[in-house]
Amino acid sequence: MRKQLMIPLTVLALLLALAGCGKMENEMDKVENEMDQTEELTADQRTELYQTAIENARDEEENNAFTIITSVDDDLGQTTFNLLGLDKEDVEACALSASLMNVKAYGIAVVYPVAGREEAVRNGLNDFIATQKGSFQQYLQDQYEIANKAKLGTLKDGTILLVMCENQDQVYESIQTTIEAKT
Repeated sequence: MRKQLMIPLTVLALLLALAGCGKMENEMDKVENEMDQTEELTADQRTELYQTAIENARDEEENNAFTIITSVDDDLGQTTFNLLGLDKEDVEACALSASLMNVKAYGIAVVYPVAGREEAVRNGLNDFIATQKGSFQQYLQDQYEIANKAKLGTLKDGTILLVMCENQDQVYESIQTTIEAKT
C-alpha cells in the first residue's frame, strides 16, 4: 500500500515543481518585456548623464581644472574633438575632458557613437592614447605611466569610455556604474 501511495505523491510533487517553474518563467518573461519597453535615452539626456558621471568621478580640483566639452560648438570644442581623434559626424552624444597642454596625460571621453561608427570612435581614442604615450615616453615618465595605463572600453549600452588620469581604475568604475545605473 505504501508503494502505491508513494508513486502518486512523487508524481504530484513533480507536477507542482514543474508548475512553479512555469510560473517563474512567465514572471521572467514579464520582466524582460518591461525592460524592452523602457525608453531609450535621448542624445541630450545621454550628454547630461555623461557630464554628471565625469563630474562625480573627479574631485573638485579636477572639475575646476579640466572643462567638460559636450559639443564641437563649445569653446575649445573642435580642439578637444581633434585632440581625441573624434569627428562630429561619428558622435551622437558625448562628454569630453582633456588636458590641452602637453604637460599632463589626462583625458576622459564618454561617447555614444552614431550607429555603425563605433570603430571610428574607438580608433580615434586609441590614436589619442598612442599620441599621449609617445609624447611622454622620453619627457615625463610619471605621465607616460598614466598614459600607458589608460582604460578604453565599451559599456553594456554601447557607450565607449576612455579614462586616462591618476586613479584611472576608480574613475572608470565610477563613471561606468553611474551610466549603467541609468541605461
